[in-house]
Amino acid sequence: MKRVLKITGYFILIIGALSMIAPFLWMVSVSFMTQGQIFAQQPELIPHPFILSNYSNIFHKIPFTIYFLNSSVVSILTTIFQVLFSAMAGYAFARAKFRYKNALFFLFLVTMMVPPQVNIIPLFFLMRTFNWIDTYQALILPGLFGGFGVFLMRQWFLGMNSEIEDSAKIDGCNFVQTFFRIALPSSLPALVTLSIFTLITTWNSFMWPLIVTNSASITTLPVALAQFKGSFREIIQWGDLMACSVVLSVPVITIFILGKKYFIKDILAGGLKE
Repeated sequence: MKRVLKITGYFILIIGALSMIAPFLWMVSVSFMTQGQIFAQQPELIPHPFILSNYSNIFHKIPFTIYFLNSSVVSILTTIFQVLFSAMAGYAFARAKFRYKNALFFLFLVTMMVPPQVNIIPLFFLMRTFNWIDTYQALILPGLFGGFGVFLMRQWFLGMNSEIEDSAKIDGCNFVQTFFRIALPSSLPALVTLSIFTLITTWNSFMWPLIVTNSASITTLPVALAQFKGSFREIIQWGDLMACSVVLSVPVITIFILGKKYFIKDILAGGLKE
């Protein structure tokens, strides 16, 4: 009976994996096809002939390089500073002693329960008050702080053995020095995990950049992709559109593959081994 349940479980997982991988494989395949091949009566998964003109078209039809750089700058800066601020706040909640610590942490948890769509209108008016509409500040600053990052880092630091930190304090390190010299280097798996989540979320963000950007010089890739699709007046050039989608997907997939070995297997693992 257990063997049957195990086989059934694997079968369900394989079907689920194929259902997620198949659209991506078809997207990659279409990006190398002509319009005639895409709408053939018997379309092929592996295109023949194999063309690369769709990829060159996206660089000629739209300022793709500018969009790519915009997304890269926004994603990298947002990730760096959100991870740093989350680690600092998480360490303070885990190790520091101050009044109303639990109440403040509860407020951070409450922000995780609020749908992000609720914050769009007040954030937009705030950005307009500061004259930051259509600037990098509007794209980056709202993403520098997040309740999930603080929660993740706090749980990691709580699970760390404090003996190394106590030894550092005996050697003369203050609270800030202990954080940067001991706690932060020891939390690499948590930092990488939070970095991957933040980077992917920021890179794929569509609604907020759509609202606060107007000019092409500040537009990010997801918004540019939607505008690119809307630019086709008569027939949608699916080959060009899928080529643009593939280029949009490659960076986040690469980063996930490179960083997956650091993913946290146990949120309470870390620190010293007994």
